Amino acid sequence: MSTPSSSIDTLAIHAGQEPDPSHLAVMQPIVLSSTFAQREPGSPLKFEYSRSGNPTREALESCLAALEGGRFGFAFASGSAATLSLLHTLRPGDHVVSGDDVYGGTFRLFDKVLKPMNVSTTFVDMRDPSRVEAALTSETRLIWLETPTNPMLKVFDIGKMSALAKSRRIPLVVDNTFASPVLQRPLQLGADVVMHSTTKYINGHSDVVGGALITSDEGLAERIAFLQNAIGAVPSPMDCYLVLRGIKTLPVRMRRHVESARELAGRLAAHPGVAAVHYPGLKSHPDHALAQRQMSGPGGMISVDLAGTLEQARRFLASLRVFTLAESLGGVESLAEHPALMTHASIPAESRQALGISDGLVRLSVGLEDVDDLWRDLQAGFAAMS
Repeated sequence: MSTPSSSIDTLAIHAGQEPDPSHLAVMQPIVLSSTFAQREPGSPLKFEYSRSGNPTREALESCLAALEGGRFGFAFASGSAATLSLLHTLRPGDHVVSGDDVYGGTFRLFDKVLKPMNVSTTFVDMRDPSRVEAALTSETRLIWLETPTNPMLKVFDIGKMSALAKSRRIPLVVDNTFASPVLQRPLQLGADVVMHSTTKYINGHSDVVGGALITSDEGLAERIAFLQNAIGAVPSPMDCYLVLRGIKTLPVRMRRHVESARELAGRLAAHPGVAAVHYPGLKSHPDHALAQRQMSGPGGMISVDLAGTLEQARRFLASLRVFTLAESLGGVESLAEHPALMTHASIPAESRQALGISDGLVRLSVGLEDVDDLWRDLQAGFAAMS
């Protein structure tokens, strides 16, 4: 669909979703058929088999591409499926440079899946471009980064990473899950591919697992399309419909996530039970100025280093009632988790410590509840620590 607007508020509601031509249904139909009739052998009308393509999935992919300002969108059954499908563009002997602070599942793919296939990865702190440049080799075929990072909420300069990648003709991939296209548009900053776990902010209701890749590079798009079909890690039409439904409120939700997270981060920074608050919206954050330039808002995620032991962190989390103790993030409900024991347990303990993922670190996904209710809940957690 050609949407007569570049506003993300309008794109979220209309991009890729013209009224259904059969009945002019305003909402995208859920086409559950696994196969499609052909008028003569080898001549499908448009779709032939739902692994290869489906009308509901096509609408989602078009919408995702429009939101990121890309030409081509691809939907997957999970963020990990999207990541691994893209990593299948690599060959034995290839090398990847990745940000040092990445989602535990992404680290697991690099360390436990790619390494046995003779694809190596070097993890570096990308806040210093010289470290990235030093890590590049003649075999480097991909640069991968998250920004803001998970869970330490570092902010990497996409423009600088893009300039370095382009000088070496190496594709740059940005995991934009924490920011969403509402707050950050990596393709406009020079990235070649954007990855999302659509499970998180894109869907926003904690009822779908999904992933996506978006690019404007036609050659990469052809390769991704082949791998998407060949590997087959695609979402169901129902999941595609649910993500499309979630996208319609994405811009409104993101503004509220940012508003509440900014308020809570400020209160947490002043609390005596907190050793450190990691949130790009705070002036004390080392990447605050970059976040202001690169993002339209600092996001809804906060990582808090509690001034206490592992047992005290356990008591803090167990006492919460408005925040739900659970993995994942980006939903309308607030979630809290312990990275060292939960989302980042696959990362070796020494690596976690080097990154700052301490036994007292708690990650908060700030939802849409009343901010004072959330603050009272956190205060109850502090009381339980002592």
